[in-house]
Amino acid sequence: MTSTDRRIDLPAFSADLAFDDSGSGPAALVLHGGGGPATVAGLAAQLAGDRRVLLPTHPGWDGRPRPEALTRISDLADLYLALLDDLGLTDVLVVGSSLGGWIAADMASRDSAGRVGRLVVIDGAGIAVDGQDFVDFFSLTPRQIAEHSWHDADRFFVDPASMPAERLAAQRANMQTMAVVAGDPYMHDPSLLGRLGDVRVPALVVWGESDRVFTPEYGRAYAAALPDARFELVAEAGHLPQLEQPEATLALVRAFADSRELGPRGLSRAG
Repeated sequence: MTSTDRRIDLPAFSADLAFDDSGSGPAALVLHGGGGPATVAGLAAQLAGDRRVLLPTHPGWDGRPRPEALTRISDLADLYLALLDDLGLTDVLVVGSSLGGWIAADMASRDSAGRVGRLVVIDGAGIAVDGQDFVDFFSLTPRQIAEHSWHDADRFFVDPASMPAERLAAQRANMQTMAVVAGDPYMHDPSLLGRLGDVRVPALVVWGESDRVFTPEYGRAYAAALPDARFELVAEAGHLPQLEQPEATLALVRAFADSRELGPRGLSRAG
């Protein structure tokens, strides 16, 4: 694995982007959510067995600087499309968890250069769905966050009082950055749902059956908005199925990524 810093210049801002680059073969970009890159590191490592996997740390997370002008999820989508362009990569498998799923979907909706070849959204945010109100994540206690996020909250809950001060400070800083890029409008882009209809690559939408941050019905609506998507539910998992049920989640992602017979518009529309 190589840890890389790369300067990406966009019209609105420039960013020093940090990412791990591991494995070889067809390229994959794995995007983390609000919890940081550790939440998808295991999945990225498994995919690196037969792929070149890029695992970035979003600007503003884990102590990385955030350009002042980077204030929206769409800015991150532009940043990662520019990264793929800078690296000369096309037909990339883009996998995103939670907030990363939102970024991945936004990338696919605005990609005009064939950078994104396949899209995987894992319990993604980003759309507004009638009848599916958002949980005010920033108002929840740590225990309430765990109960919304995990199938087995007792197993995964960590009392902040038991955390080292540095880790606690890092978590709070990550939440502050998330509030900047996803807090207004809260946890969605009003234009994204309509733009998902423009995505012309196969998509897989994976959801934890016990997710209370964004419910499975929200996930089904996500899949239904994509022209070529299928929806897969992971049992005994919440908002981060790649952590609670890593083998089942990896199997779904790998089968989708490796199914060469499923070309563009080759997947059944999700219901």
